Amino acid sequence: MEKLKLALILLLVACTVKLRASDRPNIVWISAEDHGPHLGCYGDNYANTPHLDAFAEQSLRYTKASSNAPVCAPARTTTISGMYPPSLGAHNMRSRVPSPSYLKFFPVYLREAGYYTTNQSKEDYNLETDDKGWDESSKTAHWKNRTSTEQPFFAVFNYTGTHESQIRNENETPRHDPQLAPLPPYHPDIPEIRKDWAQYYDRLTELDSYFQSKLDELEAAGLSDDTIVIFWSDHGSGMPRGKRYPGWSGLHVAMIAHIPEKFQHLAPEDYLPGGTSDRLVSFVDLAPTTLALAGIEAPDYYHGQAFLGERATATPSYSYGFKGRMDERIDECRTVTDGRYVYIRNYYPHLPHGQYLWYQQQTQTTSKWYQLFNDGKLNDVQSAFWEPHPAEELFDLAHDPHETENLANSPALKDTLATLRAALADHQNETRDLSFIPEPIIRKAVLAGESPAEAFASYFEPNSDRTNLPQYPIPQYWKFANLLSASEEEIQTALPSAIAAIDHEEPSVAVVASELVALKSTDIGVREQALETLVAYARYPENELILSLQAGLALDHAHAAGVELPDSVNQLIADHESIPGWAKSYRPRLLERFQN
Repeated sequence: MEKLKLALILLLVACTVKLRASDRPNIVWISAEDHGPHLGCYGDNYANTPHLDAFAEQSLRYTKASSNAPVCAPARTTTISGMYPPSLGAHNMRSRVPSPSYLKFFPVYLREAGYYTTNQSKEDYNLETDDKGWDESSKTAHWKNRTSTEQPFFAVFNYTGTHESQIRNENETPRHDPQLAPLPPYHPDIPEIRKDWAQYYDRLTELDSYFQSKLDELEAAGLSDDTIVIFWSDHGSGMPRGKRYPGWSGLHVAMIAHIPEKFQHLAPEDYLPGGTSDRLVSFVDLAPTTLALAGIEAPDYYHGQAFLGERATATPSYSYGFKGRMDERIDECRTVTDGRYVYIRNYYPHLPHGQYLWYQQQTQTTSKWYQLFNDGKLNDVQSAFWEPHPAEELFDLAHDPHETENLANSPALKDTLATLRAALADHQNETRDLSFIPEPIIRKAVLAGESPAEAFASYFEPNSDRTNLPQYPIPQYWKFANLLSASEEEIQTALPSAIAAIDHEEPSVAVVASELVALKSTDIGVREQALETLVAYARYPENELILSLQAGLALDHAHAAGVELPDSVNQLIADHESIPGWAKSYRPRLLERFQN
Protein backbone atom coordinates (compact mmCIF):
# COMPACT_ATOMS: atom_id res chain seq x y z
CA MET A 1 0.00 0.00 0.00
CA GLU A 2 2.86 2.38 0.85
CA LYS A 3 4.50 1.68 -2.52
CA LEU A 4 1.17 2.40 -4.24
CA LYS A 5 0.85 5.73 -2.39
CA LEU A 6 4.40 6.65 -3.35
CA ALA A 7 3.75 5.79 -7.00
CA LEU A 8 0.60 7.90 -7.02
CA ILE A 9 2.48 10.82 -5.47
CA LEU A 10 5.28 10.55 -8.04
CA LEU A 11 2.74 10.35 -10.85
CA LEU A 12 0.95 13.42 -9.50
CA VAL A 13 4.22 15.35 -9.28
CA ALA A 14 5.19 14.33 -12.80
CA CYS A 15 1.82 15.43 -14.18
CA THR A 16 2.07 18.72 -12.30
CA VAL A 17 5.54 19.42 -13.71
CA LYS A 18 4.34 18.57 -17.20
CA LEU A 19 1.30 20.81 -16.78
CA ARG A 20 3.43 23.71 -15.59
CA ALA A 21 5.84 23.25 -18.48
CA SER A 22 3.05 23.26 -21.05
CA ASP A 23 1.41 26.23 -19.39
CA ARG A 24 4.47 28.39 -19.78
CA PRO A 25 4.68 30.17 -23.13
CA ASN A 26 7.43 29.71 -25.62
CA ILE A 27 8.92 33.11 -26.46
CA VAL A 28 10.51 34.03 -29.77
CA TRP A 29 12.25 37.27 -30.65
CA ILE A 30 12.73 38.05 -34.32
CA SER A 31 14.96 41.08 -34.77
CA ALA A 32 16.30 42.82 -37.84
CA GLU A 33 19.20 45.21 -38.17
CA ASP A 34 19.39 48.86 -39.16
CA HIS A 35 15.84 49.82 -39.97
CA GLY A 36 13.19 52.02 -38.49
CA PRO A 37 9.42 51.50 -38.68
CA HIS A 38 9.45 51.72 -42.47
CA LEU A 39 6.82 48.99 -42.86
CA GLY A 40 3.41 48.92 -44.44
CA CYS A 41 1.75 48.28 -41.08
CA TYR A 42 3.27 51.53 -39.82
CA GLY A 43 1.59 53.45 -42.62
CA ASP A 44 4.52 53.48 -45.05
CA ASN A 45 2.95 53.24 -48.50
CA TYR A 46 6.30 52.78 -50.22
CA ALA A 47 7.11 49.64 -48.23
CA ASN A 48 6.32 46.14 -49.51
CA THR A 49 6.06 44.02 -46.35
CA PRO A 50 2.89 41.91 -46.63
CA HIS A 51 3.86 39.24 -44.08
CA LEU A 52 4.77 41.70 -41.35
CA ASP A 53 1.63 43.66 -42.15
CA ALA A 54 -0.47 40.51 -41.76
CA PHE A 55 1.32 39.68 -38.51
CA ALA A 56 0.52 43.16 -37.20
CA GLU A 57 -3.16 42.57 -37.97
CA GLN A 58 -3.10 39.72 -35.43
CA SER A 59 -0.84 41.48 -32.92
CA LEU A 60 -0.20 44.67 -30.98
CA ARG A 61 1.91 47.29 -32.72
CA TYR A 62 3.85 49.77 -30.60
CA THR A 63 4.00 53.21 -32.17
CA LYS A 64 6.58 54.77 -29.85
CA ALA A 65 9.18 52.06 -29.36
CA SER A 66 12.80 53.10 -28.89
CA SER A 67 16.13 51.31 -29.16
CA ASN A 68 17.67 53.57 -26.45
CA ALA A 69 20.86 53.68 -28.56
CA PRO A 70 21.14 54.51 -32.29
CA VAL A 71 23.73 51.83 -33.04
CA CYS A 72 23.82 48.06 -32.62
CA ALA A 73 26.31 47.09 -29.89
CA PRO A 74 25.15 49.55 -27.18
CA ALA A 75 21.52 48.88 -28.12
CA ARG A 76 22.10 45.16 -27.59
CA THR A 77 23.82 45.88 -24.28
CA THR A 78 20.49 47.34 -23.23
CA THR A 79 18.44 44.34 -24.37
CA ILE A 80 20.62 41.70 -22.73
CA SER A 81 21.21 43.50 -19.42
CA GLY A 82 17.93 45.26 -18.70
CA MET A 83 20.07 48.26 -17.74
CA TYR A 84 21.08 51.53 -19.36
CA PRO A 85 24.62 50.99 -20.73
CA PRO A 86 25.92 54.40 -19.55
CA SER A 87 25.53 53.10 -16.00
CA LEU A 88 27.77 50.17 -16.95
CA GLY A 89 30.38 52.20 -18.83
CA ALA A 90 29.28 50.24 -21.91
CA HIS A 91 27.71 53.07 -23.90
CA ASN A 92 30.57 53.49 -26.37
CA MET A 93 30.54 51.45 -29.56
CA ARG A 94 32.29 48.11 -29.01
CA SER A 95 33.61 49.16 -25.61
CA ARG A 96 33.91 45.53 -24.43
CA VAL A 97 33.88 46.28 -20.70
CA PRO A 98 33.60 43.70 -17.90
CA SER A 99 30.07 43.11 -16.66
CA PRO A 100 29.57 43.92 -12.96
CA SER A 101 29.60 40.91 -10.66
CA TYR A 102 25.95 41.31 -9.68
CA LEU A 103 24.59 41.41 -13.25
CA LYS A 104 23.06 38.33 -14.81
CA PHE A 105 22.06 38.48 -18.45
CA PHE A 106 18.35 37.79 -18.51
CA PRO A 107 18.59 34.49 -20.48
CA VAL A 108 20.38 33.08 -17.41
CA TYR A 109 17.19 33.53 -15.40
CA LEU A 110 15.16 31.85 -18.14
CA ARG A 111 17.53 28.91 -18.35
CA GLU A 112 17.52 28.51 -14.55
CA ALA A 113 13.72 28.41 -14.69
CA GLY A 114 13.82 25.50 -17.16
CA TYR A 115 13.69 27.30 -20.49
CA TYR A 116 15.79 26.17 -23.44
CA THR A 117 17.55 29.33 -24.58
CA THR A 118 18.97 29.82 -28.07
CA ASN A 119 20.38 32.70 -30.08
CA GLN A 120 20.87 32.75 -33.86
CA SER A 121 23.28 34.31 -33.64
CA LYS A 122 24.36 37.94 -33.09
CA GLU A 123 25.58 38.89 -29.64
CA ASP A 124 27.74 42.05 -29.81
CA TYR A 125 26.72 42.94 -26.26
CA ASN A 126 29.56 45.36 -25.37
CA LEU A 127 29.80 43.51 -22.05
CA GLU A 128 32.17 40.68 -21.16
CA THR A 129 30.84 37.91 -18.93
CA ASP A 130 31.43 34.21 -18.36
CA ASP A 131 27.77 33.23 -18.75
CA LYS A 132 25.53 34.82 -21.36
CA GLY A 133 22.69 32.46 -20.57
CA TRP A 134 22.46 30.61 -23.87
CA ASP A 135 22.11 26.86 -24.19
CA GLU A 136 23.30 27.51 -27.73
CA SER A 137 24.37 30.68 -29.53
CA SER A 138 25.46 30.03 -33.11
CA LYS A 139 24.32 30.17 -36.72
CA THR A 140 22.60 26.81 -36.21
CA ALA A 141 21.06 27.52 -32.80
CA HIS A 142 17.35 26.76 -32.86
CA TRP A 143 14.51 25.83 -30.55
CA LYS A 144 14.23 22.58 -32.55
CA ASN A 145 17.52 21.44 -30.99
CA ARG A 146 16.10 21.01 -27.50
CA THR A 147 16.03 17.40 -26.31
CA SER A 148 12.46 17.45 -25.02
CA THR A 149 9.45 18.81 -26.85
CA GLU A 150 7.90 19.46 -23.44
CA GLN A 151 10.57 22.03 -22.56
CA PRO A 152 9.53 25.66 -23.10
CA PHE A 153 11.97 27.72 -25.09
CA PHE A 154 13.18 31.25 -25.59
CA ALA A 155 14.70 31.72 -29.04
CA VAL A 156 16.21 34.73 -30.77
CA PHE A 157 16.56 35.04 -34.54
CA ASN A 158 18.42 38.05 -35.93
CA TYR A 159 18.24 39.08 -39.57
CA THR A 160 21.34 40.83 -40.93
CA GLY A 161 20.23 41.41 -44.54
CA THR A 162 18.93 44.88 -43.68
CA HIS A 163 22.27 46.07 -42.28
CA GLU A 164 23.56 49.38 -43.66
CA SER A 165 26.33 47.56 -45.52
CA GLN A 166 23.67 45.85 -47.65
CA ILE A 167 22.31 49.17 -48.87
CA ARG A 168 25.56 49.52 -50.81
CA ASN A 169 25.10 46.25 -52.69
CA GLU A 170 23.20 46.00 -55.95
CA ASN A 171 19.94 44.15 -55.41
CA GLU A 172 19.47 41.21 -57.76
CA THR A 173 15.73 41.82 -57.87
CA PRO A 174 14.91 45.54 -57.49
CA ARG A 175 11.39 45.98 -56.15
CA HIS A 176 11.14 49.69 -55.47
CA ASP A 177 11.25 52.51 -58.00
CA PRO A 178 13.84 55.09 -56.83
CA GLN A 179 11.77 57.86 -58.40
CA LEU A 180 8.97 57.11 -55.94
CA ALA A 181 11.18 56.88 -52.83
CA PRO A 182 10.02 59.18 -50.02
CA LEU A 183 13.02 61.33 -49.10
CA PRO A 184 13.30 63.01 -45.69
CA PRO A 185 13.78 66.78 -46.00
CA TYR A 186 17.34 66.62 -44.66
CA HIS A 187 18.50 64.48 -47.61
CA PRO A 188 19.16 66.25 -50.92
CA ASP A 189 17.20 64.94 -53.89
CA ILE A 190 19.88 63.35 -56.07
CA PRO A 191 19.86 59.99 -57.94
CA GLU A 192 22.38 58.30 -55.65
CA ILE A 193 20.28 59.01 -52.57
CA ARG A 194 17.08 57.90 -54.24
CA LYS A 195 18.76 54.65 -55.27
CA ASP A 196 20.00 53.99 -51.73
CA TRP A 197 16.55 54.54 -50.26
CA ALA A 198 15.06 52.16 -52.84
CA GLN A 199 17.65 49.51 -52.01
CA TYR A 200 17.00 50.00 -48.31
CA TYR A 201 13.31 49.27 -48.88
CA ASP A 202 14.21 46.29 -51.08
CA ARG A 203 16.07 44.82 -48.11
CA LEU A 204 12.98 45.26 -45.95
CA THR A 205 10.99 43.20 -48.44
CA GLU A 206 13.62 40.45 -48.14
CA LEU A 207 13.33 40.68 -44.36
CA ASP A 208 9.59 40.23 -44.72
CA SER A 209 10.10 36.83 -46.34
CA TYR A 210 12.62 35.79 -43.70
CA PHE A 211 10.22 36.80 -40.95
CA GLN A 212 7.45 34.67 -42.40
CA SER A 213 9.77 31.66 -42.65
CA LYS A 214 10.24 31.77 -38.86
CA LEU A 215 6.49 31.88 -38.30
CA ASP A 216 6.08 28.98 -40.72
CA GLU A 217 8.49 26.88 -38.66
CA LEU A 218 6.36 27.39 -35.57
CA GLU A 219 3.19 26.59 -37.49
CA ALA A 220 4.67 23.41 -38.99
CA ALA A 221 5.64 22.22 -35.50
CA GLY A 222 2.17 22.96 -34.13
CA LEU A 223 3.56 25.58 -31.74
CA SER A 224 1.97 28.79 -32.97
CA ASP A 225 -0.71 28.71 -30.28
CA ASP A 226 1.91 28.15 -27.59
CA THR A 227 4.38 30.86 -28.62
CA ILE A 228 4.59 34.58 -27.94
CA VAL A 229 6.41 36.34 -30.79
CA ILE A 230 7.99 39.78 -30.52
CA PHE A 231 9.42 41.45 -33.63
CA TRP A 232 11.73 44.45 -33.35
CA SER A 233 14.30 46.37 -35.34
CA ASP A 234 17.57 47.17 -33.58
CA HIS A 235 17.70 50.98 -34.15
CA GLY A 236 16.91 53.52 -36.83
CA SER A 237 17.55 53.25 -40.55
CA GLY A 238 21.03 52.42 -41.80
CA MET A 239 20.77 55.53 -43.94
CA PRO A 240 22.73 58.51 -42.52
CA ARG A 241 20.96 60.57 -39.86
CA GLY A 242 19.15 57.41 -38.89
CA LYS A 243 21.73 55.05 -37.44
CA ARG A 244 24.11 56.87 -35.02
CA TYR A 245 21.81 59.89 -34.68
CA PRO A 246 20.61 60.39 -31.07
CA GLY A 247 17.26 61.89 -32.09
CA TRP A 248 14.04 60.07 -32.89
CA SER A 249 15.05 59.06 -36.44
CA GLY A 250 17.94 57.12 -34.89
CA LEU A 251 16.01 55.66 -31.94
CA HIS A 252 12.50 54.99 -33.26
CA VAL A 253 12.03 51.32 -34.09
CA ALA A 254 9.37 48.86 -35.12
CA MET A 255 8.06 46.63 -32.33
CA ILE A 256 5.15 44.23 -32.71
CA ALA A 257 4.05 41.69 -30.08
CA HIS A 258 1.78 38.72 -30.71
CA ILE A 259 0.21 36.90 -27.78
CA PRO A 260 -1.89 33.84 -28.71
CA GLU A 261 -5.32 33.27 -27.21
CA LYS A 262 -3.99 30.74 -24.73
CA PHE A 263 -1.89 33.41 -23.02
CA GLN A 264 -4.19 36.39 -23.20
CA HIS A 265 -3.89 36.78 -19.44
CA LEU A 266 -0.34 38.00 -20.14
CA ALA A 267 -1.51 40.69 -22.57
CA PRO A 268 -2.02 44.33 -21.56
CA GLU A 269 -5.57 45.59 -21.08
CA ASP A 270 -5.49 47.45 -24.40
CA TYR A 271 -4.42 44.38 -26.37
CA LEU A 272 -6.54 43.88 -29.46
CA PRO A 273 -5.42 41.97 -32.56
CA GLY A 274 -4.52 44.63 -35.08
CA GLY A 275 -4.41 47.27 -32.39
CA THR A 276 -1.79 49.83 -31.49
CA SER A 277 -0.26 51.08 -28.27
CA ASP A 278 1.21 54.54 -27.71
CA ARG A 279 3.00 53.35 -24.58
CA LEU A 280 6.63 54.42 -24.44
CA VAL A 281 8.56 51.16 -24.62
CA SER A 282 12.26 50.70 -25.19
CA PHE A 283 14.93 48.03 -25.34
CA VAL A 284 15.74 48.38 -21.66
CA ASP A 285 12.23 47.00 -21.07
CA LEU A 286 12.69 43.84 -23.14
CA ALA A 287 14.55 41.86 -20.47
CA PRO A 288 12.04 42.40 -17.63
CA THR A 289 9.15 41.95 -20.07
CA THR A 290 10.44 38.60 -21.33
CA LEU A 291 11.02 37.42 -17.76
CA ALA A 292 7.50 38.53 -16.83
CA LEU A 293 6.03 36.54 -19.71
CA ALA A 294 7.82 33.47 -18.33
CA GLY A 295 6.52 34.12 -14.82
CA ILE A 296 9.93 35.19 -13.49
CA GLU A 297 10.44 38.21 -11.28
CA ALA A 298 13.08 40.56 -12.65
CA PRO A 299 15.97 41.54 -10.37
CA ASP A 300 15.64 44.89 -8.66
CA TYR A 301 18.80 46.29 -10.30
CA TYR A 302 17.22 46.19 -13.76
CA HIS A 303 16.30 49.66 -14.99
CA GLY A 304 13.61 48.53 -17.43
CA GLN A 305 9.93 47.93 -16.78
CA ALA A 306 7.76 45.07 -18.02
CA PHE A 307 5.16 46.11 -20.58
CA LEU A 308 3.65 42.62 -20.99
CA GLY A 309 2.88 39.84 -18.51
CA GLU A 310 1.27 39.83 -15.11
CA ARG A 311 4.02 42.08 -13.76
CA ALA A 312 3.47 44.83 -16.34
CA THR A 313 3.90 48.29 -14.87
CA ALA A 314 2.11 51.57 -15.44
CA THR A 315 3.00 53.52 -18.56
CA PRO A 316 6.23 55.49 -18.02
CA SER A 317 6.31 59.23 -18.57
CA TYR A 318 9.56 59.28 -20.52
CA SER A 319 11.83 57.23 -22.74
CA TYR A 320 15.59 57.80 -22.69
CA GLY A 321 18.35 57.48 -25.26
CA PHE A 322 22.10 57.85 -25.41
CA LYS A 323 25.02 58.07 -27.79
CA GLY A 324 28.72 57.64 -27.02
CA ARG A 325 31.74 57.02 -29.19
CA MET A 326 30.90 55.73 -32.65
CA ASP A 327 33.84 53.67 -33.93
CA GLU A 328 36.79 56.06 -34.09
CA ARG A 329 34.78 59.23 -33.35
CA ILE A 330 34.14 60.47 -29.81
CA ASP A 331 30.80 62.03 -28.94
CA GLU A 332 28.45 62.15 -25.95
CA CYS A 333 24.72 62.82 -26.31
CA ARG A 334 21.65 62.06 -24.19
CA THR A 335 18.00 62.05 -25.23
CA VAL A 336 14.63 62.10 -23.48
CA THR A 337 11.17 62.10 -25.03
CA ASP A 338 7.66 62.24 -23.61
CA GLY A 339 6.30 60.84 -26.87
CA ARG A 340 5.77 64.19 -28.52
CA TYR A 341 8.80 66.33 -27.72
CA VAL A 342 12.38 65.09 -28.11
CA TYR A 343 15.11 66.77 -26.07
CA ILE A 344 18.77 66.13 -26.95
CA ARG A 345 21.65 67.19 -24.73
CA ASN A 346 24.94 67.35 -26.62
CA TYR A 347 28.03 67.41 -24.38
CA TYR A 348 30.47 68.24 -27.20
CA PRO A 349 28.66 71.12 -28.94
CA HIS A 350 31.66 71.91 -31.15
CA LEU A 351 31.10 68.62 -33.01
CA PRO A 352 28.42 67.86 -35.62
CA HIS A 353 26.06 64.89 -35.50
CA GLY A 354 27.58 64.01 -38.87
CA GLN A 355 31.20 63.59 -37.87
CA TYR A 356 33.34 62.10 -40.64
CA LEU A 357 32.98 58.39 -39.91
CA TRP A 358 34.86 56.22 -42.37
CA TYR A 359 32.47 53.27 -42.29
CA GLN A 360 29.40 55.45 -42.72
CA GLN A 361 31.08 57.27 -45.62
CA GLN A 362 31.08 54.01 -47.60
CA THR A 363 27.37 54.52 -48.27
CA GLN A 364 26.87 56.69 -51.35
CA THR A 365 24.19 58.75 -49.65
CA THR A 366 26.67 59.77 -46.95
CA SER A 367 29.62 60.56 -49.20
CA LYS A 368 27.54 62.46 -51.80
CA TRP A 369 25.65 64.37 -49.13
CA TYR A 370 28.92 65.30 -47.41
CA GLN A 371 30.47 66.45 -50.70
CA LEU A 372 27.48 68.65 -51.46
CA PHE A 373 27.83 70.21 -48.02
CA ASN A 374 31.51 70.96 -48.60
CA ASP A 375 30.61 72.43 -51.99
CA GLY A 376 28.05 74.76 -50.39
CA LYS A 377 25.14 73.29 -52.37
CA LEU A 378 22.74 72.44 -49.53
CA ASN A 379 19.95 74.38 -47.85
CA ASP A 380 19.91 75.00 -44.10
CA VAL A 381 17.93 71.85 -43.25
CA GLN A 382 20.22 69.64 -45.34
CA SER A 383 23.37 71.28 -43.93
CA ALA A 384 22.48 70.98 -40.25
CA PHE A 385 23.71 67.37 -39.93
CA TRP A 386 27.26 68.43 -40.88
CA GLU A 387 27.42 71.54 -38.71
CA PRO A 388 28.22 71.72 -34.98
CA HIS A 389 25.22 70.69 -32.95
CA PRO A 390 24.06 73.07 -30.21
CA ALA A 391 24.25 71.99 -26.58
CA GLU A 392 20.47 71.59 -26.46
CA GLU A 393 17.96 70.59 -29.10
CA LEU A 394 14.20 70.34 -28.80
CA PHE A 395 11.89 68.97 -31.49
CA ASP A 396 8.11 68.71 -31.72
CA LEU A 397 7.35 65.40 -33.44
CA ALA A 398 3.69 66.31 -33.86
CA HIS A 399 4.53 69.14 -36.26
CA ASP A 400 8.09 68.28 -37.26
CA PRO A 401 8.42 64.47 -37.45
CA HIS A 402 11.81 64.72 -39.20
CA GLU A 403 13.33 66.90 -36.44
CA THR A 404 14.42 69.78 -38.62
CA GLU A 405 13.46 72.81 -36.47
CA ASN A 406 15.28 73.21 -33.16
CA LEU A 407 12.85 74.80 -30.66
CA ALA A 408 15.23 74.92 -27.69
CA ASN A 409 15.21 78.72 -27.76
CA SER A 410 11.46 79.05 -28.26
CA PRO A 411 9.91 81.19 -25.46
CA ALA A 412 6.63 79.32 -25.88
CA LEU A 413 8.32 76.02 -24.99
CA LYS A 414 10.62 77.13 -22.17
CA ASP A 415 8.59 75.11 -19.63
CA THR A 416 8.68 72.01 -21.82
CA LEU A 417 12.43 72.42 -22.23
CA ALA A 418 12.93 72.82 -18.47
CA THR A 419 10.77 69.79 -17.70
CA LEU A 420 12.60 67.50 -20.13
CA ARG A 421 15.99 68.85 -19.07
CA ALA A 422 15.16 68.09 -15.43
CA ALA A 423 13.80 64.63 -16.30
CA LEU A 424 17.03 63.77 -18.09
CA ALA A 425 19.19 65.03 -15.21
CA ASP A 426 17.16 62.98 -12.72
CA HIS A 427 17.49 59.92 -14.94
CA GLN A 428 21.26 60.31 -15.21
CA ASN A 429 21.60 60.61 -11.45
CA GLU A 430 19.27 57.71 -10.69
CA THR A 431 20.95 55.37 -13.16
CA ARG A 432 24.49 56.53 -12.29
CA ASP A 433 25.38 57.60 -15.80
CA LEU A 434 29.17 57.36 -16.28
CA SER A 435 29.21 59.62 -19.33
CA PHE A 436 31.00 62.39 -17.46
CA ILE A 437 34.03 60.12 -17.03
CA PRO A 438 36.23 60.31 -20.17
CA GLU A 439 36.58 56.93 -21.83
CA PRO A 440 40.40 56.81 -21.39
CA ILE A 441 39.81 56.97 -17.64
CA ILE A 442 37.14 54.28 -17.82
CA ARG A 443 39.62 52.14 -19.74
CA LYS A 444 42.01 52.24 -16.78
CA ALA A 445 39.46 50.31 -14.75
CA VAL A 446 38.82 47.94 -17.65
CA LEU A 447 42.52 47.17 -18.08
CA ALA A 448 42.68 46.46 -14.35
CA GLY A 449 39.94 43.87 -14.83
CA GLU A 450 37.26 45.92 -13.07
CA SER A 451 33.79 46.67 -14.29
CA PRO A 452 33.28 50.44 -14.63
CA ALA A 453 29.95 50.17 -12.81
CA GLU A 454 31.74 48.86 -9.72
CA ALA A 455 35.01 50.74 -10.09
CA PHE A 456 33.26 54.11 -10.06
CA ALA A 457 30.25 53.24 -7.89
CA SER A 458 31.44 55.24 -4.90
CA TYR A 459 31.52 58.41 -6.97
CA PHE A 460 27.74 58.40 -6.70
CA GLU A 461 27.48 57.77 -2.96
CA PRO A 462 26.26 61.01 -1.38
CA ASN A 463 28.07 60.47 1.91
CA SER A 464 31.29 58.96 0.53
CA ASP A 465 34.45 60.86 1.47
CA ARG A 466 36.14 59.23 -1.55
CA THR A 467 39.40 59.04 0.40
CA ASN A 468 40.21 55.63 -1.02
CA LEU A 469 39.32 56.55 -4.59
CA PRO A 470 41.64 57.73 -7.36
CA GLN A 471 41.24 61.48 -7.57
CA TYR A 472 40.73 61.69 -11.30
CA PRO A 473 40.66 65.32 -12.50
CA ILE A 474 37.34 64.97 -14.28
CA PRO A 475 36.27 68.63 -13.73
CA GLN A 476 39.50 69.80 -15.37
CA TYR A 477 38.80 67.63 -18.41
CA TRP A 478 35.34 69.12 -18.87
CA LYS A 479 36.60 72.64 -18.26
CA PHE A 480 38.75 72.41 -21.40
CA ALA A 481 36.25 70.30 -23.37
CA ASN A 482 33.56 72.93 -22.79
CA LEU A 483 35.93 75.68 -23.92
CA LEU A 484 36.14 74.06 -27.37
CA SER A 485 32.66 75.50 -28.03
CA ALA A 486 33.00 78.70 -25.95
CA SER A 487 33.26 82.29 -27.13
CA GLU A 488 36.63 83.72 -28.17
CA GLU A 489 36.66 85.94 -25.07
CA GLU A 490 36.16 82.96 -22.76
CA ILE A 491 38.79 80.93 -24.60
CA GLN A 492 41.44 83.64 -24.47
CA THR A 493 40.77 84.20 -20.78
CA ALA A 494 41.25 80.48 -20.05
CA LEU A 495 44.07 79.84 -22.52
CA PRO A 496 46.90 80.28 -19.97
CA SER A 497 45.43 77.49 -17.82
CA ALA A 498 45.14 75.28 -20.91
CA ILE A 499 48.78 75.93 -21.78
CA ALA A 500 49.75 74.97 -18.24
CA ALA A 501 47.74 71.73 -18.60
CA ILE A 502 49.62 70.54 -21.70
CA ASP A 503 51.86 68.60 -19.31
CA HIS A 504 49.03 67.50 -16.99
CA GLU A 505 49.65 64.16 -15.29
CA GLU A 506 46.27 62.84 -16.44
CA PRO A 507 46.69 62.14 -20.18
CA SER A 508 43.06 62.77 -21.15
CA VAL A 509 43.26 66.25 -19.60
CA ALA A 510 46.57 66.93 -21.35
CA VAL A 511 45.06 65.87 -24.67
CA VAL A 512 41.95 68.04 -24.49
CA ALA A 513 43.97 71.02 -23.23
CA SER A 514 46.48 70.52 -26.05
CA GLU A 515 43.69 70.43 -28.61
CA LEU A 516 42.38 73.76 -27.33
CA VAL A 517 45.87 75.31 -27.45
CA ALA A 518 46.58 73.90 -30.92
CA LEU A 519 43.38 75.41 -32.24
CA LYS A 520 43.43 78.77 -30.45
CA SER A 521 46.94 79.84 -29.48
CA THR A 522 48.69 82.40 -31.68
CA ASP A 523 52.05 81.62 -30.09
CA ILE A 524 53.79 79.36 -32.62
CA GLY A 525 56.09 77.79 -30.06
CA VAL A 526 53.27 76.99 -27.65
CA ARG A 527 51.13 75.62 -30.46
CA GLU A 528 53.96 73.36 -31.62
CA GLN A 529 54.38 72.11 -28.05
CA ALA A 530 50.68 71.23 -27.91
CA LEU A 531 50.81 69.46 -31.27
CA GLU A 532 53.83 67.38 -30.26
CA THR A 533 52.03 66.43 -27.05
CA LEU A 534 49.14 65.19 -29.15
CA VAL A 535 51.48 63.21 -31.40
CA ALA A 536 53.11 61.66 -28.33
CA TYR A 537 49.75 60.50 -26.96
CA ALA A 538 48.58 59.34 -30.40
CA ARG A 539 51.37 56.76 -30.49
CA TYR A 540 50.38 53.13 -30.11
CA PRO A 541 51.15 50.75 -28.41
CA GLU A 542 52.97 53.23 -26.17
CA ASN A 543 49.53 54.49 -25.09
CA GLU A 544 46.22 52.79 -24.44
CA LEU A 545 44.17 52.46 -27.63
CA ILE A 546 41.27 54.78 -26.78
CA LEU A 547 43.62 57.44 -25.43
CA SER A 548 45.62 57.25 -28.67
CA LEU A 549 42.39 57.69 -30.62
CA GLN A 550 41.44 60.72 -28.53
CA ALA A 551 44.79 62.31 -29.34
CA GLY A 552 44.48 61.35 -33.01
CA LEU A 553 41.05 62.98 -33.17
CA ALA A 554 42.48 66.18 -31.75
CA LEU A 555 45.12 66.16 -34.49
CA ASP A 556 42.42 65.57 -37.08
CA HIS A 557 40.37 68.49 -35.74
CA ALA A 558 43.43 70.74 -35.89
CA HIS A 559 44.20 69.61 -39.43
CA ALA A 560 40.61 70.25 -40.52
CA ALA A 561 40.85 73.76 -39.03
CA GLY A 562 43.87 74.52 -41.18
CA VAL A 563 46.55 74.08 -38.51
CA GLU A 564 49.83 72.80 -39.97
CA LEU A 565 50.72 69.52 -38.28
CA PRO A 566 54.31 68.50 -37.48
CA ASP A 567 56.06 65.94 -39.66
CA SER A 568 56.08 63.57 -36.69
CA VAL A 569 52.44 62.66 -37.42
CA ASN A 570 53.70 60.62 -40.37
CA GLN A 571 55.61 58.36 -37.99
CA LEU A 572 52.41 57.19 -36.26
CA ILE A 573 51.74 53.54 -37.08
CA ALA A 574 48.28 52.57 -38.25
CA ASP A 575 48.30 48.90 -37.26
CA HIS A 576 49.67 46.69 -34.51
CA GLU A 577 49.21 43.04 -33.58
CA SER A 578 47.89 43.96 -30.13
CA ILE A 579 44.93 45.98 -31.43
CA PRO A 580 41.80 43.91 -30.75
CA GLY A 581 39.71 42.83 -33.69
CA TRP A 582 36.75 45.04 -32.82
CA ALA A 583 38.96 48.13 -33.18
CA LYS A 584 41.34 46.94 -35.89
CA SER A 585 40.34 49.54 -38.45
CA TYR A 586 39.89 52.53 -36.14
CA ARG A 587 43.47 53.83 -36.29
CA PRO A 588 44.02 53.53 -40.05
CA ARG A 589 40.64 55.15 -40.71
CA LEU A 590 41.62 58.08 -38.55
CA LEU A 591 45.29 58.49 -39.44
CA GLU A 592 44.66 58.56 -43.17
CA ARG A 593 42.72 61.77 -42.64
CA PHE A 594 45.79 63.80 -41.71
CA GLN A 595 48.92 61.84 -42.60
CA ASN A 596 50.75 62.66 -45.83
